[in-house]
Parts: sequence; C-alpha cells; structure tokens
Amino acid sequence: MSSRFFLLALSISALGVGVLSQARTLPPPVNDLAVAESPFPRALSDFGFFSNLASQTPNDGVIPYRLNTPLFSDGAEKLRFIYLPAGMTAKSDGEGLLDLPIGAAIIKTFAFGGGDDRRLIETRVLLHRADGWLALPYKWDDAQSDARLVVAGARVDLTTPSGEDISYRVPNKNQCKECHGLDGEVIPIGPKARNLSHDWLEGMTTSGKLDTVPAGSDVLPKWELRWTARTSDAARAYLDVNCAHCHRPGATASNSGLDLRWEQDDLQAIGVGKRPVAAGRGSGELLFDIVPGKPDQSILAHRMRSDEIGVAMPELGKSTVDKDGVNVIERWIAEMK
Repeated sequence: MSSRFFLLALSISALGVGVLSQARTLPPPVNDLAVAESPFPRALSDFGFFSNLASQTPNDGVIPYRLNTPLFSDGAEKLRFIYLPAGMTAKSDGEGLLDLPIGAAIIKTFAFGGGDDRRLIETRVLLHRADGWLALPYKWDDAQSDARLVVAGARVDLTTPSGEDISYRVPNKNQCKECHGLDGEVIPIGPKARNLSHDWLEGMTTSGKLDTVPAGSDVLPKWELRWTARTSDAARAYLDVNCAHCHRPGATASNSGLDLRWEQDDLQAIGVGKRPVAAGRGSGELLFDIVPGKPDQSILAHRMRSDEIGVAMPELGKSTVDKDGVNVIERWIAEMK
C-alpha cells in the first residue's frame, strides 16, 4: 500500500469514526408516544423534552419562552417551554391563547436559588392529546437527576428568595384542574399572545412554528417595568395572570361574580363598587371588592395582603404574600376616582 493511499484510507476511517461518535452523542428525540398516548409517564425523562435534564437544556422541537407578566409562586423562578412535534405549526387566535396542535406540550419547571445553588422543585406538563389537555405534576429528586410523577401531590420544605421558610406545595393532579379548568375542560392559561414578546412571536413565525404574529400581541407590560408602566396596566395584567383563570365565567370561582380578565371593561365586573357574594369570612367585614381611592377598604387588596387559609388569595399556587403584587393593586385602587 502506497503512503498516499494509506493516508487516504486513514482519513476516511477517521471520518467514519467521527460520524459514528457524533451519532452516539446526539440525544434521542422527544418521545411523541409519551406525549400523546402513554397513560401517565412515570418520570419526566420519559418524555425526552431535555437533552440535559438538570440544566433544563431543551431538546429539538422544545422552545423556551417567557411571559411579560408572570404568575407569582412564592418567588420561584420559572423555566417555560413549548414542544411542537416535527412539522407541526401553532396557530394564532388573536390576543388570547396560542392554538397548539395535538401532540404539543407545555412544560414549566419551578426552581429556587441561583447559580450552583439552584434547586429544581417541580415540573408541570400539559399534554395536548386527542381527547383534550392532560395536566401532570412531577417532583424533582434530591439528586436533581430526574422528576417523578406525583399524582397525589407533595410538599417540599424550602426558603423563598425573600427569606421565608415554607412548606411548598406541589399540586396534585386534580388541583391542576382548579386553575386550568374552564367549562369542564382543561386548558392552558399561560401562553396568551398579549402576554408574549412580539420578537418571540415573530421568531416563531419566521421559523415556521407559528402561522402568523397574532394581532394584539405583546400588550401586557413587562413585570420588571411595573414601576414605570401605567399603574392600571400593571394592575390589570397582574389580575389577568394571577386571578382571572379562576375569576371568569365558566371557571372555578365564577360564582364570585368577579371577572378579572384583561379584556373585561365593565368596572363592576372587576369589582368596583361590587358587593361580595361568595367571600365568606374572607371579606374581613368589608363591604365592597374595590372601593375607589381606598385600598384599605377593598376586599381585593385585603385578601391579597393575607396569608391566612380561607382568606388569602389566590388560594392555590402560593404560601406567601406577594408584596410587589399587593403594592401594584393598592396603587391602582388608590388612583381610582
């Protein structure tokens, strides 16, 4: 064998080894069967949403996103992702929820702490199946190696970013329906176009993941800019994200008569001058949900300021008082004429 031929053969061999090595290191794709059909996958890793679970590195087809105004959950960091199967496209539906195809999933991981001390607590998944959406909670193990399905929910002792020691509640499967239930169906509540960045939506459209940038997108103010945004916008965005999934027609707290959705413009429906109909002792003997100019006489602010079970609002998803949220709502009421 000539030296030239030997070097050529060696190069081809090395190239082959390189390709094989690369193939071996590629993560397996998302398990579409687990998303669409498996009864209750026992571990988060069963889905294959992440090429690296601990670092929450998304796999192909799993797209990170953020909300302009997020839901408060005791100060937890949220890592949000949408999964779209290969070749599938989401559809715009005005300023409301994106219309995600069957086989899609929404993934949200709750974490506390930062840097090397970050601790993943739970991951909630919403799976869009042929018979509707299915919500499942997964609790992370102490080694941070995987999260296991906790149908009955769980408790985790931790310290919040504000320094409060709490027994954090991972919701059980049925409790997921309390926030995600509408007219007897389970629906997503997070990725509404009005609460998503225009740039992110445009990127989704350019990459073929979304049919078009929705009209009315990117309307809710960014929560970190709440001090410079119009107070009414920051407050209404907060109520839309933190409260309206229950306080709206067809939802679990519709008997309260409150409709706290962003698009509701009837002042009495959002509580102004409205007497409570289902508050019980939660009213604190106050007479109206919102008294313009008087946050101290408004049931809405009173319940947000409380951490007492039966009084505190929202009832689920938090154990502590959201002081920044209370501040925004109190400023909004105080500015009312």
